[in-house]
Amino acid sequence: MRTHTHYYSYVSIQSTNSYTAQRAKYWQLRSLANRTHGACQYSMFCLSPSGKGKTTMQLIMYGIRKDYEGTATIDWKGEKIALKNLSLADWAELRQSKLSIIFQDLRLFPDLTALENIALKNDLTKHKSAAEIQQMAERLGVDAFLHRKAGILSYGQRQRMAIIRALCQPFELLLMDEPFSHLDADNIQKCCQLIMEECKAQGAGYIIASLGERYQFEYDRTIQL
Repeated sequence: MRTHTHYYSYVSIQSTNSYTAQRAKYWQLRSLANRTHGACQYSMFCLSPSGKGKTTMQLIMYGIRKDYEGTATIDWKGEKIALKNLSLADWAELRQSKLSIIFQDLRLFPDLTALENIALKNDLTKHKSAAEIQQMAERLGVDAFLHRKAGILSYGQRQRMAIIRALCQPFELLLMDEPFSHLDADNIQKCCQLIMEECKAQGAGYIIASLGERYQFEYDRTIQL
């Protein structure tokens, strides 16, 4: 088996305050460097009641939220750099090849079809073929809705489209913010299986934020906000 060294190896957030989260506990994420290809890396379960900062934490990691005080750093290209100091070019590279996310509010374009929303992500790297995207949609039971506008789909259907979109790129870390909130147990199982397969194939880690449900993942660490 081959061993790869990657840039996105270490993230740290300490004593972080924001307008919506009074305090995020100190936490660290390691082991996305010197990975063994084909095995899931570090996984974290973030348990938090509503309004305590789990979404804020992930949006800070993804570079969207900058309205915080405290320390948030990343090991990036041999240096420890504050997330606030990363350039737009750095974030573009991270989001295209290192970091993927399933947003709690999904962030699909309602006037585009589901497939067009997925293609916006996939076209950046051509990570998945059309046949692979079709197969993922079939596995999640949404293949019949690929050519319908996202805005007319049910929330559960849109959640599954957002999951497919997040998997249509290379990544070393997958962020998931209550990704299955509108899905039944059977569909949750199908989504978890697909996500785990993709993480293992890419040797990627994941962080999932939840109100309490642990879903069907294994975790190296659990934190509570």
